[in-house]
Amino acid sequence: MATTDLRNPRHLSMQHLLDHIRGGAIDTVIVAFTDMQGRLQGKRLHGVYFAEHVVGHGTEGCNYLLSVDVDMNTVEGYAMSSWESGYGDMEFVVDERTIRLLTHLPSTAMIQCDLAWPSRDGSANAPVEQSPRTILQHQLDRCGARGWTALSGTELEFIAFDDTYEAAWDAGYRDLRPTNQYNVDYSILGTTRVEPLLRSIRNHMYDAGLDVEGAKGECNLGQHEIGFLYADAMTTADNHVVYKNAAKEIAAQQGKSLTFMAKYDQREGSSCHIHLSLRGTDGSLVFWDAEDGRRTPLYDHFVAGVLATAADFTLLYAPNINSYKRFADGSFAPTTVAWGHDNRTCAVRLVGRGAGARMENRIPGADVNPYLAQAAMIAGGLHGIEQQLELEPELVGNAYTSGHPKVPTTLPEAREIFASSAVARAALGDVVVDHYTNMADVELASYNATVTDWELRRGFERL
Repeated sequence: MATTDLRNPRHLSMQHLLDHIRGGAIDTVIVAFTDMQGRLQGKRLHGVYFAEHVVGHGTEGCNYLLSVDVDMNTVEGYAMSSWESGYGDMEFVVDERTIRLLTHLPSTAMIQCDLAWPSRDGSANAPVEQSPRTILQHQLDRCGARGWTALSGTELEFIAFDDTYEAAWDAGYRDLRPTNQYNVDYSILGTTRVEPLLRSIRNHMYDAGLDVEGAKGECNLGQHEIGFLYADAMTTADNHVVYKNAAKEIAAQQGKSLTFMAKYDQREGSSCHIHLSLRGTDGSLVFWDAEDGRRTPLYDHFVAGVLATAADFTLLYAPNINSYKRFADGSFAPTTVAWGHDNRTCAVRLVGRGAGARMENRIPGADVNPYLAQAAMIAGGLHGIEQQLELEPELVGNAYTSGHPKVPTTLPEAREIFASSAVARAALGDVVVDHYTNMADVELASYNATVTDWELRRGFERL
């Protein structure tokens, strides 16, 4: 059970949580981990049971939770979990740094977990290597061994609708009413119409320990973004999944729904731009030479590595069939592997100076798993540093028409590159690469077996 100082004063220590339980203020504790798809999975425990039986002992869940598809079907091809192995348990190892109140739910707190294999001989529990949180931690450990820490922020967009989730399901997710009927990018008037939802999400997330910046409208109908202050990479990933889950819950409480699909319709997709920089563990600048007022060679090597491995790791930036429909010219979603200063047509955009110098990865969509995407960025950047890769010249102008190499355009293409990537296997390990290659195979098999409404419309009568 990990212990450390509070991430900020709005988080709870374990002692404070136990005091709240004994005083009756908290009666429910959600124990949750993040699965392959970036979703929170776990249990709601009665507060007293948590205090008397879980603290100091832990709890567990079936290992199939890291080996299922979006529909929670048991599927073949995963080494860690199968009918033959009996679908045993994983230990939920609670991380006390993540204890937070969820004020949009009555008397509820949440604590996030790592996953470990139960010990059968009294030895220490081994981490589940396929767990997204473990994958990110390994890359952070590589940074730490060099005296660095990774800072990051995710910019997550969604589309909100006036329909409930139940009504959306019944309608087949078609002909829904977005909360705005026109482009409200930066519009104060347009966002005012959705402010009851946006304000509720902002304030409840602040209560949950997230450092909220603000909200703004986006281009697609009903599309919005709520921004949060950067933090260390693990905190950012933990907060990202809490926010994504809570935003859906709060929307449902207001009779609305929202989606984080990368591409809901033919208009603009929903992105998850990831800003990242390295600092010394002592707070010193790594990406910026303050004396010369320019980027450090190490920063250039890091960016060069992210670019060189963009195709290798696209599967972790764009993990679903739908992810690739977002990549369209002139859409503010990148199609070209290039970098530029404050250039939103490039896959990588460099912004800021001094302590604010950072890279923005514009490839991920809103459906991304933040642990896996950040792990991929760090792995790629460290590859660039280790190999002393030279940063190519800046792309000036429109990257869409530049002729530069393209971001992989389909899940099968990204899957093949990832599975055969020596860089990915060296950085993440064969166990991880094989596991997430199978995740892609499962997604592809399901999609290929599906008869779509597009096929029905074109073929039912006329073919």
